[in-house]
Amino acid sequence: MKASEFNSIFDKVVSDYHLTDDVNVKCNNPYSPGTLEFLLYGKCWIDSVQWHLEDIIRDPKIDPVEALSIKRWIDRSNQERTDMVEYIDSWYLDSFKNVQPAPDAKINTETPAWAIDRLSILALKLYHMQIEASRTDASEDHVRKCADKLAVLKQQRVDLSTAIDELLAEIASGRKYMKVYKQMKMYNDPSLNPVLYSASSK
Repeated sequence: MKASEFNSIFDKVVSDYHLTDDVNVKCNNPYSPGTLEFLLYGKCWIDSVQWHLEDIIRDPKIDPVEALSIKRWIDRSNQERTDMVEYIDSWYLDSFKNVQPAPDAKINTETPAWAIDRLSILALKLYHMQIEASRTDASEDHVRKCADKLAVLKQQRVDLSTAIDELLAEIASGRKYMKVYKQMKMYNDPSLNPVLYSASSK
C-alpha cells in the first residue's frame, strides 16, 4: 500500500466518525480482521475519539468527576493507540521477513507505523482546520490564519507521505531495515508505577 491509500482510509475514518460526532459510538470497522486496512482504520478511529475527548476535557465548566473519568479514558486510549501502532509494525515485520538487508543497510529513526501514526493525526488536523478556515461566524483574521495553517498541513501531508513511501521502498529493497522496540510505558503498569504498587501494598 502507498501512503495515498493510508490517507484515503484515514479520511474515511474521520468522515465516518463525524456522521455522529459522538465519542461513545463504537467503531464499525469495514475491513477484514488481520488486514493492514483493518489496523489502519481501527488506529485512526482511536485517534478520532481521543481528539474529541481532548476537546471535551478542556471545557472550563466541566464537572470535576466527569473530567477525571475522561482523563482515565484518555489514558486507556493512549495505551490502545500505542498497541495499534505496534500491531501495524508487527504486520510490516512479517511482510518484510524474507527481505535480506544489504551489508550497509541502515536503520531509520522511526518505524513505518510511527510515521503512519502521524498521517492519521494529520487527517484530523486537516479536517478540523478546514472547518475553522470556512467559518462564517469568526473574524476575517481568524479565517485567514487558519487558511494559512491549512496550506501548511496539506504540504506536510505531501512531504510525510513521500517520506513514508520512500522508507517502505527502502526496507523492501534491503537498503534499510526495521526494528520494533516496545514502548514499555511504565505509568500504566501496576508493577512499574510506584504510586500504584505502593498503594497496593498498604
